[in-house]
Amino acid sequence: MARILIIEDDPAILRGLADNLGCESHEVVTATDGESGYALARTESPDLIVLDVMLPRMSGYELCRTLRAEHVMTPIVMLTARGDEADRVVGLDLGADDYITKPFSVRELLARVRAVLRRAQALSILPAELHFDEVTIDFRRFEARRSGQPVELTRKEFGLLRLLAARAGEPVTRDDLLNEVWGYDATPTTRTVDNHVASLRAKLEVTPAAPRHLCTVHGVGYKWVP
Repeated sequence: MARILIIEDDPAILRGLADNLGCESHEVVTATDGESGYALARTESPDLIVLDVMLPRMSGYELCRTLRAEHVMTPIVMLTARGDEADRVVGLDLGADDYITKPFSVRELLARVRAVLRRAQALSILPAELHFDEVTIDFRRFEARRSGQPVELTRKEFGLLRLLAARAGEPVTRDDLLNEVWGYDATPTTRTVDNHVASLRAKLEVTPAAPRHLCTVHGVGYKWVP
């Protein structure tokens, strides 16, 4: 199965997660503070990280930010006792793939881990690069350039663009984009997809108001036109 790194400072939660993930035939590596977890994330090559937000020596937010800045794109499922929507948004914007609020059921966490691993596997067969007009996208390094200059894209914008490019010329519904790119339905709505497409057009299209590549399919969703 998968190698999963759990970074959690609560011994009872850590033991429970390790036991249950182990029962699903995953190889489990553990750390109880952010600095140790960071070191293991770089040396153990995990397939997924389960990351608590409130950690000694380096917070989960800081760890996530550091890994993404270093182009470590291992999927991350964040755990936190904070339930505010703003906290969830912070974690997701930093590059987390999912976010679970304590207390949580083990069944839910295991289901989310399976879903994130499935999405990661699906992404591995999508195109690694995309070139159009004066834009170059490197999906593996999460880097974008336009006319040679860096363009800042969010992780979700990269995912959305990559999925559309993989299905070039094929209409993709908003619901499919939500399921494949966001992978959960607690907060996002189809309007979330519209906002991300508008942002991508503004950053990448020559004429955002009349896009040539990120095209709307009215009543359905969007499609990528090479």
